[in-house]
Formats: sequence, structure tokens, C-alpha cells
Amino acid sequence: MAPAFLLAAAPPGFWSGPDRLDRWLFVKINSVWTNSLFDSVLPWWREANTWIPLYLFLLLFGILNFGKKVWLWLAFIVLTLVITDQVSSHIIKPLVGRIRPCNEPSLAGQVRLLLGNCSGTYSFTSSHAANHFGFAVFLVITLQQVFGKWRRWLLVWAASVSYAQVYVGIHYPLDVLGGAILGIATGYLSALFFNRRFGILNLNPAESR
Repeated sequence: MAPAFLLAAAPPGFWSGPDRLDRWLFVKINSVWTNSLFDSVLPWWREANTWIPLYLFLLLFGILNFGKKVWLWLAFIVLTLVITDQVSSHIIKPLVGRIRPCNEPSLAGQVRLLLGNCSGTYSFTSSHAANHFGFAVFLVITLQQVFGKWRRWLLVWAASVSYAQVYVGIHYPLDVLGGAILGIATGYLSALFFNRRFGILNLNPAESR
């Protein structure tokens, strides 16, 4: 899983323990801790198109309540997603070069692939996890005065989408953990800058501070 320069620098066998644990947990989630409901729901749950109503609701809610500041808010959401996706897909994945579990020869016959095909791209980090956690954390911080404690359910949503990536057979648990860390860090820094530069959002944009 680790890039070549880390493999060379680490003591012999250093990465074998975490990798074995990661594979063991993957097999448990993907092939043992399963049920027919999750088999039907999670492939659909992880799809971006499934959440179009949520995105449209947030767009409409922002336009109706945040005034002109909504466009800055939306721009920062897009910027956050661009950063998480590009860093995950074009920097970390090629650097690490980890093969997806559904393409891993040593796991042949052990993976339940619940999607139509297995992508040929690399596995670590999960861009799904990075993007969803980046989006969720940005909203949790910037909407703190709007939705209160209810906004924390966005983190549960991001975690459930990330779990689905393992369940359907296309990522290891460490892939989604790495993606989650990337997304949380990016979303936090982006939201922190937005709040400090443009003020905290509330339902009366004239009183935003």
C-alpha cells in the first residue's frame, strides 16, 4: 500500500501488519458482515446521482437565505471538492499505486463485486470518501448557526457513503480512512478561511458577521 520510498525507508515487515489487518477487515465487511438489504441499498447509496435532491435543496436553501454571499459559499464548496478530488486522484493515487481489491490477484474469489465493473484506477485514497467528507465538513462548519446540531448528520452520511465503497468491493478500509482524513482536513481549512474572510452564515445575511 505504501509508496516505494516509504517501503524502502521502513524496517522489513513494517507494512505487513497494517496491510494484513486492512485485508482482513475488507473481507469481513465485503463478504461476511453482509445482508440482502445492504446488497440492494449500498450500491445505490454511493452513487452521486442519488443525492441530487440533497444538492438541489442546499442550492435553493442558500439562494433563498444567504443573499449574494451564497455565490461565494457555492464557489468554496466547488473549490473544496476540486482540491479533494484532484489531490486524491492525481497526486496520492499515482504516488501510492495501490491496486483495488476487486483487481487484486491474491483476493481472487474472495471479493463480492456489487457493481457492474471494477475500475482500473488505483485504490488509495478513496476519492468518494475524500469528496464526501470534504463537502460534509465544509457544510458542518459554515452552517453551524443555520442547522445547529442537525448538521452533524452530514458526517454520518459521508461515513455511510465511505463504508459503502468497501461493502461493494472497490476499496479497502484504509482507502476510505485516508480519503476521509484528506476530506476532513480540506473541508476544515476551506470552511475556516470562508468564515474568517466572509463571515459566518445565518438566516439573515444582513446580520452575518
